[in-house]
Amino acid sequence: MVLFFAVSTDRPPMTYDQAVRYLLTLGRELASPQQARAAKFDLENIRVLAAHLGNPQRAFRSVHVAGTNGKGSTSAMLASILDAAGLRSGLYTSPHLVRINERIRIGAAEISDADFAATFSRIHAAIEELLASGALIAHPTYFECVTAMAFDYFARQKTDLAVIEVGMGGRLDSTNVIVPEVAVITRIDFDHENFLGHSIEEIAAEKAGIIKPGAWVVSAAGHPAAVQRVRAVLAARPEKVIRRRAAEQNARLIEVDQAYSVSEMTSEDGCYRFVAEDPAARWKIAVALPLAGRFQVQNALTAIAAARLLAERGFAVDDAAIARGLAAVRWPGRLERVLEQPAVFLDGTHNPAGARELAIFWEEQFAGRRIHLIYGAMRDKAVDEIAGLLFPRATSVILTQSPQPRSISAGTLAALTRHLAPSVEVIPEPAAALERALELAAPEDVVFATGSLYLAGDLRRYWNTRGSGAVPQHSSARL
Repeated sequence: MVLFFAVSTDRPPMTYDQAVRYLLTLGRELASPQQARAAKFDLENIRVLAAHLGNPQRAFRSVHVAGTNGKGSTSAMLASILDAAGLRSGLYTSPHLVRINERIRIGAAEISDADFAATFSRIHAAIEELLASGALIAHPTYFECVTAMAFDYFARQKTDLAVIEVGMGGRLDSTNVIVPEVAVITRIDFDHENFLGHSIEEIAAEKAGIIKPGAWVVSAAGHPAAVQRVRAVLAARPEKVIRRRAAEQNARLIEVDQAYSVSEMTSEDGCYRFVAEDPAARWKIAVALPLAGRFQVQNALTAIAAARLLAERGFAVDDAAIARGLAAVRWPGRLERVLEQPAVFLDGTHNPAGARELAIFWEEQFAGRRIHLIYGAMRDKAVDEIAGLLFPRATSVILTQSPQPRSISAGTLAALTRHLAPSVEVIPEPAAALERALELAAPEDVVFATGSLYLAGDLRRYWNTRGSGAVPQHSSARL
């Protein structure tokens, strides 16, 4: 039984706008690469804060999802399956595209502004008490605060089961105070090296940190993309790290690539239909995915494996719910098509593994068609490698930047990458960059905006209001 502890404060509850502004004063979710070495990462803050709140994360059952690529899509798929099964399911993901409320959901509904404000007011009051008493030495970070909010909200809403996506890594991530029904690890590749390590083994070990004693684990870490950059060192395979950690923790491990297979696969407009099979159990199910990209097939298999383990644990998740949930999943900002002619896609690809998948998507879906690429990235990303994969395939490249402190400037991007593209323009304002790409594109062409989920969010926000105001004018520098 979980008890909710009352927190006292003389201040009135915050409004929604006040809560969001306060969170923003806490700074970035991630430090800059230069700050990473000096930053303190551990679970002390979230443990102290959660305990003061009555450990709300123990009031609901959960699934924990870590990985480099695919963890958001897999989380969304699994939550959609749970919704289809009639469960009151929560979903906690990051980052958001347009509004912070997107991070905390029950079913298809984001946390309301009123509930967001009330929840943060409780968290803020608890933090003030803990700081005053000396129980907390430093104020929790942005991500720690929002994680605590998700735990508190899911507990108070009497959620049956919540899907909790790791923010970064796993072992020291703020979400890692839960004890989940199932731990899921999606594809592992290079990203956030300044925080997680510079080898596949180090990164995989951080992800594997969510595996707890006696856990039930689903792993798709052995996806071939994860070892493409380390072929010279064949021992550096992430699945070996996951297996070792699972054995150490006496955990039950289901490896997706070994346990499941796919047959009868077809695609239409980049979305796949296939039959998923568990040959050992003589089990199969027909799947139709609304999310574009061949890589979503692997994510779907991972979600299926987790859903079936939940059924073993007593949750009422049957095959029909799995099929309905996967068919109904929505995950904006990931190969999201917002216009037909020209085809316009908003996408959050931000690391080399994702860029490789995106290049495959282009080859499979748009061979022979002109692609106009809008690209903007964060400073801590491998922009040279990503640009090398994508820019030569594009007819034109427009470099831009999200208004985020971590964004690399469009001018700096140009200096680093202009030799990789046949045509490059610099338009710092994202909406103006999109309008310029639309000017360049013929009806049969493709416009692709990618490089960062923040950029995808900026352009999605603009696209949703496009037509209601003046079209932004662009001032470009052609290189």
